[in-house]
Amino acid sequence: MWTVSLDPARVQLDVVFPWLHGSYWSPGIRREVVERAFANSIVCGVYRDHDDRQLGVARVVTDQATFAWLCDVFVDADARGGGIARAMVAALLDDPRLQTLRRWSLGTRDAHPLYRSFGFGPVNPAIMMQLLPDPARWT
Repeated sequence: MWTVSLDPARVQLDVVFPWLHGSYWSPGIRREVVERAFANSIVCGVYRDHDDRQLGVARVVTDQATFAWLCDVFVDADARGGGIARAMVAALLDDPRLQTLRRWSLGTRDAHPLYRSFGFGPVNPAIMMQLLPDPARWT
């Protein structure tokens, strides 16, 4: 079994960093960038009960009042398919610090069914914009 925790002190960056460094959304990201990102976010982790090994992670970038960006949702390949991602997203959506938010956003290439099940849907391109700085800033 496993446990969901919102305690940032439990996050095992030695485990999480390689996951994110090799992911499609942050390839080559530097360790210090990951450390700073996690230090300034609300973080959820899932840990195996018998040895506390980290099995998954998710974080929210937020002002804790009106807006949140759900990101870096990752489950170890050996632990996928057991509801870990769903449990982390649910824990973050239920976090008392985030109950006054007017908008949650996220980006995904391959997990649309998971997020749709929580009520996420496509953004309106007429009102949403993005800026994609040079990746050299974080790699």
